[in-house]
Amino acid sequence: MSEILDLSLRVLQFMAALFVLVIGLLVLTGLVLWVIDRTQTRHSIRRNYPVIGRFRYVFEHLGEFFRQYFFAFDREELPFNRAQRSWVYRAAKNVDHTAAFGSTRDLRPEGTTIFLNCAFPRLDEESAPPAELTFGPDCRYPYTTDSFFNISGMSYGALSKPAVQALSAGAAEAGIWLNTGEGGLSDWHLEGGCDLVFQIGTAKFGVRDADGNLSEEALARIASIERVRMFELKLAQGAKPGKGGILPKAKITDEIARIRMVSKDQDAISPNRHREIANVEELLDMIGRIRSITGKPCGFKMVLGQADALDDLCQAIHRRGPSSAPDFITIDSGDGGTGAAPMTLMDDVGLPLSEALPMLVDKLNEYGLKSRIPVIASGKRINPVDVAWALCAGADVVQAGRGFMFALGCIQAMQCNKNTCPTGVTTHDKHLQRGLVPEDKAKRVAWYARHMVREVSIIAHSCGVTRPRLLRREHARVVVSGGRSVLLSELWPNRTPLEPYRDLADA
Repeated sequence: MSEILDLSLRVLQFMAALFVLVIGLLVLTGLVLWVIDRTQTRHSIRRNYPVIGRFRYVFEHLGEFFRQYFFAFDREELPFNRAQRSWVYRAAKNVDHTAAFGSTRDLRPEGTTIFLNCAFPRLDEESAPPAELTFGPDCRYPYTTDSFFNISGMSYGALSKPAVQALSAGAAEAGIWLNTGEGGLSDWHLEGGCDLVFQIGTAKFGVRDADGNLSEEALARIASIERVRMFELKLAQGAKPGKGGILPKAKITDEIARIRMVSKDQDAISPNRHREIANVEELLDMIGRIRSITGKPCGFKMVLGQADALDDLCQAIHRRGPSSAPDFITIDSGDGGTGAAPMTLMDDVGLPLSEALPMLVDKLNEYGLKSRIPVIASGKRINPVDVAWALCAGADVVQAGRGFMFALGCIQAMQCNKNTCPTGVTTHDKHLQRGLVPEDKAKRVAWYARHMVREVSIIAHSCGVTRPRLLRREHARVVVSGGRSVLLSELWPNRTPLEPYRDLADA
């Protein structure tokens, strides 16, 4: 009996020792993983949340299977579904983004775009180099670029310092421009060496005087920087048409307050519109003023609502002469993105790009102004289909904001306005910013842009044209009611110039 008790005691001692050893190994492994995760630079979540952050990737992988039975399918989420985000992530990481077995995209819903392949597509070696586009040909310093896909306006303040650094460096590497957003120009925008479009919001951040009016001295100082190629007057933003920008005071650091020329003790809220601009005549006056001071191209950003304003604008340009025209118009979608906005504006105001873009292009064609005023399309254009559709509809350039946020590591946590972004993209919390390493994420920004150009070119070649800017409305069909599709050119017939303006269109 004593031998059995002695054996049992030894077994218990062995099990206790084994338990202590296992616990010790787990603790040691955890410590090693903590050090590895904390010091690595490739994964923002693991860097900010060592060890625990690894479970995200496990759950993300398992989610692919669980969603088939319990949760949303890959193409059901909003504002961007998993399939859309997945393409961006894989493109940004420069990994294989081909698929097997067949498409999971349902081609029956209304609004679905289907591109029309031709019988004899273009060979890759027949591809033409990107066509150059010149903005402001009559300016002292016109801007010429061959890029048709660029980075949309996202302010320093809404974005973190490392996010802006990565975007600047990535844009320079990819040969595309970066729009500063309305938050002014920081050293981090300039650090990467990319071309910049300086956006002037309704509060004139970065170029304002003590009363909040446009400071010509500050504007001239910005214009003297060679990398600042163009200026964009922001009239409205897709997610909040009729409402100015909102930067919560929790996100205003001393540096941001200095750059924006505001107090850090209260929210930075921009007026609903430029106080100097109450009609199209005053809009053209302001564009001319900025162009005169800077010598560089100047256009404006808008969200289309009451379309009569387009007729008023075009008629005013003809009264003044073509040289008074804006050097570009950026048209934003009513379902565009933002860091903070009232939900009612985000959900219910402003036309989506699917209507607004063809309407704007057609109106410029009617007045013979399309060749004078390039159109930039913005708003949820993050995948090749989105960009190719915009080019078919008549855009000269497409730009994205949230697509490049995904390239930086954004996981759509929907915390942009809370200074708690877990990936460091939209927070000024130094602890969370550590997860976003600019040197690594800049490469992802560049790869995302490159793969976008490559895949839009693939669509163009399949449709029988040598480069993306040659895509036309005849190259795409759009699904309408009943599951049938019609040519985009039938849905939006190509407009010819009205009789009084035909000579101008041919010039």
